[in-house]
Amino acid sequence: MGKTLAEKILSQASGSDAMAGSIVVSKVDLAFVQDTTGPLALREFEKLDFGKLACPERTVLFIDHAAPSPSRALSVDHVFIRSFAKKYGCVLSDVGDGVCHQIVAERFACPGWVIVGADSHTVTAGALCCFSTGMGSSDIAAAFALGKTWFRVPETVYVELSGCLQKGVSAKDIILHLIGHIGADGATYQALEFGGEAVRRLSMADRLNISNMAIEAGAKVGLFPSDAVTHEYLKSRGREECWQEIRADDNAVYQKKINIDLNKLQPIVSRPHTVDNIALAKDLKDIKIDQVFIGTCTNGRIEDMSVAATILNGKRRHPDTRLLICPASREIFTEAIEKGYMKTFIEAGALILPPGCAGCLGLHQGALGDGEKCLSTANRNFQGRMGNVESDIYLASVETAAASAITGYITDPREVL
Repeated sequence: MGKTLAEKILSQASGSDAMAGSIVVSKVDLAFVQDTTGPLALREFEKLDFGKLACPERTVLFIDHAAPSPSRALSVDHVFIRSFAKKYGCVLSDVGDGVCHQIVAERFACPGWVIVGADSHTVTAGALCCFSTGMGSSDIAAAFALGKTWFRVPETVYVELSGCLQKGVSAKDIILHLIGHIGADGATYQALEFGGEAVRRLSMADRLNISNMAIEAGAKVGLFPSDAVTHEYLKSRGREECWQEIRADDNAVYQKKINIDLNKLQPIVSRPHTVDNIALAKDLKDIKIDQVFIGTCTNGRIEDMSVAATILNGKRRHPDTRLLICPASREIFTEAIEKGYMKTFIEAGALILPPGCAGCLGLHQGALGDGEKCLSTANRNFQGRMGNVESDIYLASVETAAASAITGYITDPREVL
């Protein structure tokens, strides 16, 4: 019987015949935590007295969610994280380096790896054909110590992509459309596997965007094949040696198949307070926006900065609409400066935030006031997500966000483009 991508990766990682529904004990190639969930995992590790890490060079501690720290309590946690890294010799990604999921893609993830992180958006690395998933802090502590963990092999939903994205439509619209179609729990503990002839036209930035939000449909992982696009990305990162081609078998067994014709997609917006509450951007043109937030692990890459700069070039944000822009990593920030994007943003009236999660989690750098509405390129719009239960969050692509920053209302980017 043929295997899906999830079954292939877990078979290789466990040395067993992994099939949907079976239980496997798998090696862990990379394990990480970030600064909101991390302290609990690190304290659990020390409480259990494991003594040492299974693989320090593939154990990474990120300080990105509250970076720089907005409070004494979080600063104390940061001190603890730094001291743990020194004590056990693991890798530290400190304030300003960037969001964990982006750094994992830039520096670590290799096709066929099993990656676990104490963060639900660990699924992002599925874009590089990694079985990459979020786990609880105690499970991560065990993975730190043992270098392995157990999984129930998930059933797979195959998402076949055909056609071409039209002007003003992007990968963000693909994943918002899918989540709206199947629901926020439509793929609970299943693998979403993306294939079809259109996949080869999706860049690594597109794939990272889509995989990042697989969890918003409840998925365990969101997987793309390891193909020529993957190879080229790793080559550009100086990590070509870790590439291997991984494709699902032609006779793989899927629980369900979904077809999406990219030719028919239009700019989409998720309305408060669930990601699957979608509507077309053109149908929400009367909604006034107080803040636009462009960035995060979903849409903070250099390609996103380029799109935003192109739309904002020579224009100004609406005087009643704040515009916050946050690159996902230090490398992206530097490249955006070199390419002149940051100058464009500043001239457009934007505020530039340091690489990290910024306002996405609601801890700082963009928390909303009572009654305010934010259009964000992030991945979640739950009530209170950006620091205030009395505010509303709408999710959209960079194209829609940049266009809306200019008009002050939710705007179909095709009107601006």
